[in-house]
Amino acid sequence: MRHILAGVVLSGTLAARAWAGQLTNIHGVNLGSWLLLEPWMLPQEWLNMGGQSCANDCSTCISTESSFAKAYPDTVDTTFAKHWDTWFTQDDVNTLKAAGINTVRVPLGYWIVEALVDRSHESYPRGGLEYLRRGLGWLQDAGIQAILDHHALPGVQTAGQMFTGNCTSDVQFYTPYNYHRALVWTAVMTALSHLDPTFGSVFAIEAINEPIMNATLTPGYGNFQKNFVQVIRAVELILGIFVPSSSLSVSVSPSVSNNFTAALSATSSESIFPVEVQTALLEAVPILLEIGIAFGLQTIFEASPFIQSRPPLVTNFMDINWQYDNPSNPADAAIGPQAYDNHLYYSFGGVAAADPKSYLISICNLTRIQADAAVGNSPLWFGEWGLSTQFTATDEFLYKWADAQKLAYSKGAGWIYWNFKTEISTLTNGSALARQWSYLEGLKLGFLTQDPAAYHDPDVCGPYINSTTNSASS
Repeated sequence: MRHILAGVVLSGTLAARAWAGQLTNIHGVNLGSWLLLEPWMLPQEWLNMGGQSCANDCSTCISTESSFAKAYPDTVDTTFAKHWDTWFTQDDVNTLKAAGINTVRVPLGYWIVEALVDRSHESYPRGGLEYLRRGLGWLQDAGIQAILDHHALPGVQTAGQMFTGNCTSDVQFYTPYNYHRALVWTAVMTALSHLDPTFGSVFAIEAINEPIMNATLTPGYGNFQKNFVQVIRAVELILGIFVPSSSLSVSVSPSVSNNFTAALSATSSESIFPVEVQTALLEAVPILLEIGIAFGLQTIFEASPFIQSRPPLVTNFMDINWQYDNPSNPADAAIGPQAYDNHLYYSFGGVAAADPKSYLISICNLTRIQADAAVGNSPLWFGEWGLSTQFTATDEFLYKWADAQKLAYSKGAGWIYWNFKTEISTLTNGSALARQWSYLEGLKLGFLTQDPAAYHDPDVCGPYINSTTNSASS
């Protein structure tokens, strides 16, 4: 006799109610440079750790986690453990809770799942999962929900960026081998999100941070999106989690119904899933067993009933309009709850002319939410934004700039500021960097309101709506 896990009918209204509350009124921050360090945000600490500062090209010196691990193979783990222990703390969680933050986005490198690193040519610090578990536990206790953001992909997804963990022009993510490693990562993170008690704050997993914008340079990305969703839903169906809008079902033998890893192995060959998905599920099993031993989760993984009452995770992608030249539409991959992410930084150019009036006209007439909704990319949140500008901004302008951006992004699912904090040191010209990049510093200076849902001037956009200027596409 076989037990069918997904043959349950649930009202669409009830199913939607189970997760819709997570996708509205998001007021969040990124935990950048915690488990994925970007030296520009903490330049003095990076130098103190043993890193270097490159003048113009981050590939030419010790400027990323990969280059650091190669330079200091014997001490990298202990050096990074000290950073992980101090950059994000219980005090930070308490401060974020007091500030009304309800969501955090946690940037992660694929090497947080250490078994996925090919040590023959890849080097990264080890031990980060312990600190992720601890931090997620703090967030759960504080009632702050978390997005696990796959920020740095195997093989590197974008050239020349510190945030990929390996600043290089040799972009290899968009290959079958590295797509596959990302899917195994996804299976592991999905299982932990539902079974590890410390992951109880996790409500979404983001597939990839900021892929190459030109879709002609990302072959196979559309298939990866579909496989990413199916990996998550396969794990959930094995766990007995109902997935709205899904006709998929898997079956689990009663002989393994109290052993998740055995059930995952036994059902990885379900023909309803592509071979790539089946293989990723199977390869996640020994990794989960290893994690279970390391963190005392063997009983949960192997010897206890695993049918869950939790809602399904929200699958999350950068929106279709992030790319150009005939991009794949992530909406085509959706099975169950799915949300979309867009990042908007005016300081890098290409959005509006570099003056206060042009910035305000642009943001107050922003059409990205409507453009996304027209192609099914809704709900949309803005997973990265800040107060940085291309010009010297006055305090008076930053009050308006904060209000106007919050107003624009709150017309969608909400916003997640980059970053929760940055270093304040001589190398950052005191608080000059933090003034426009740190949420907590912006709050201290008054640009951001103590209640994140409030505004200094809710009518800040009044003079700028339907105005025009020399702005690029909004």
